[in-house]
Amino acid sequence: SATARMFLSLAHRPWHVFCRVSLQHKSSLPKRSFRFPQLRYVRAVLKKREYGAKYTQNNFITAVRAMNEFCLKPSDLEQLRKIRRRSPHDDTEAFTVFLRSDVEAKALDVWGSPEALARERNLRKEVEREYEESRFLGFHPLNIFIYGQIKGKRTTFLQGPGKVVMVAICINGLNFFFKLLAWVYTGSASMFSEAIHSLADTCNQALLALGISQSVRNPDAVHPYGFSNMRYIASLISGVGIFMMGAGLSWYHGIMGLLHPEPIESLLWAYCILAGSLVSEGATLLVAINEIKKSAHQQRVSFYEYVMQSRDPSTNVVLLEDAAAVLGVIMAAGCMGLTSLTGNPYYDSLGSLGVGTLLGTVSAFLIYTNTEALLGRSIQAERVQKLTEILENDPAVRAIHDVKATDMGLSKVRFKAEVDFDGRVVTRSYLEKQDIDQILSDIQQVKTPEELENFMLKHGENIIDTLGAEVDRLEKELKQRNPEVRHVDLEIL
Repeated sequence: SATARMFLSLAHRPWHVFCRVSLQHKSSLPKRSFRFPQLRYVRAVLKKREYGAKYTQNNFITAVRAMNEFCLKPSDLEQLRKIRRRSPHDDTEAFTVFLRSDVEAKALDVWGSPEALARERNLRKEVEREYEESRFLGFHPLNIFIYGQIKGKRTTFLQGPGKVVMVAICINGLNFFFKLLAWVYTGSASMFSEAIHSLADTCNQALLALGISQSVRNPDAVHPYGFSNMRYIASLISGVGIFMMGAGLSWYHGIMGLLHPEPIESLLWAYCILAGSLVSEGATLLVAINEIKKSAHQQRVSFYEYVMQSRDPSTNVVLLEDAAAVLGVIMAAGCMGLTSLTGNPYYDSLGSLGVGTLLGTVSAFLIYTNTEALLGRSIQAERVQKLTEILENDPAVRAIHDVKATDMGLSKVRFKAEVDFDGRVVTRSYLEKQDIDQILSDIQQVKTPEELENFMLKHGENIIDTLGAEVDRLEKELKQRNPEVRHVDLEIL
């Protein structure tokens, strides 16, 4: 071979030549790399559990749901396992719940089969539907008004906006009666407009009283946030009524007076009635102004801001209606005076048109402000910043996102935000309430993946409960420091 011939040729060469040739020969050979085998570590991975699309075995339900949805009695729940959990309500710290699986098994034991349970549910729904129909057939608006005035817990017809509205109803009702007599006696178009104006005010303020009585009703299953917006709805309808009944009829009578002028009888009685109306409407206006000043001072806003933001729609309607009434009386008296001096009935018709324009302006303002309130507008940026800073200054909170603070009406605010919690602070809060030596002892006893899983599940659930308690604490703090905040929704980011 080639290697043998090479070694024969080198047999008579010196040893250092042999070494050099040998090294050159090795360098020309292809290089081979040797790798040591690597050790592979096998991780112990817990087997993933498949829960399926619907899994309710670990769900908790309250006793009320157990009785309503599964048709059970309180005696049926006494033998079931009872679990104490953190309460979602502000007035209780903890309440008792039951495992849904236990309740379902008990329902099947009581009723015998799912079909029998379904029949009982349908029967109870039918009875409930018949009861609701009987309530609807016995419905009467006066019942709601009486309910709100007598049985309501926060009845306001003897103070605040309710008092203003009731005074306005009495005064405007009397004004309508006397103005109507004056129009029948004189035939004045301006006096007719004033009579229609007082009638519209009386009807609208009666509607406001109904709205007030409805707004104090307690929340129910159909209206979980209560009925406070009923005042805005009543004020909106009132604005539409003023436009149609007050402005429309005044314009119609004024236009007819211009097209077909008629002579006017003695206006002495009309002047006397207008003077009395001016005094009575002015007194009601002062009552409304004083009430708004007091409410604006309590909410730390100016009189102008209180009116423009429609903080109290009922009082605003009375204020604007009485202000328009005072200006309307002055306008009607002036036009009637010009008619008396000149004998020209066109001035009286122009007064009717002026009163109608005044009422149309008031109604447009009421419709706009109440519509804005019903749409759910945000509170002032300064108040939003104040609420946000309370959360951001808490050590458990990292950041606040997507903040929404909505004015629900009647000085009620709904606050919603997404909160990025600091998991370390929450965990430390949990550990501060635990026996650290016991936890260390439990850790040292963990030898298998199953034991580790049980350890983590136990403390993981407790940490989640601690996070829920932190959310409850922040919501309670927001409500305590800001009484106008009635509903707080903090979502964990």
